[in-house]
Amino acid sequence: MNKFYAHILVVDDDDGIRSLLKKFLNENKYLVTTSNSAENAAEKVKLIKFDIIILDIMMKGQSGIDFTINFRNKLNTPIILLTAKGEPEERIKGLETGADDYLAKPFEPKELILRINNILNKTKNEDLKRIIEFGSIKIDLNKLLIVKNNEEFKINNTEKIILEKMINAGCWKMHYNSSASSVVSFTRLVQPLPNVLKVESPS
Repeated sequence: MNKFYAHILVVDDDDGIRSLLKKFLNENKYLVTTSNSAENAAEKVKLIKFDIIILDIMMKGQSGIDFTINFRNKLNTPIILLTAKGEPEERIKGLETGADDYLAKPFEPKELILRINNILNKTKNEDLKRIIEFGSIKIDLNKLLIVKNNEEFKINNTEKIILEKMINAGCWKMHYNSSASSVVSFTRLVQPLPNVLKVESPS
């Protein structure tokens, strides 16, 4: 059964780097969501509580520095900046604006894992991360529960596996739905889940 150490948001406009980081982090038991821009990442952090954000500095549109400045006072999620070797000023600025660490490209993937673990050791004592939060909803994969507004909804093991795969794929839209007859629906999902959520594949 899959268990994850932490839920990480990887933000980079380079498709290849995003894909490689997600693959490597998944292999090392990290739950990974990706964004191809700071703007897209900003929408996701409003809905989901991540354990760490890995953030490229130089991106089209809003930069990683701008993202850090905009969100540092709104959330306490640790941020690791990815920088080019020739950007010492940007690294310094990033740390000054609230980033927790940085890593210069190209880097050894194992070094990234060490930096992630160092941050996690400072910020939590949990052995395995099995609680995912977004908005008013919490999914506790250890207890097989979805909690919304303090109301608990039991899920079964099959539903838990489906949720893990969906979240790890990072391709969902979350909509709050109070209808007693509503179910969870998304790509390739055929089994109804508790009526707390309605989850749809992206348009």
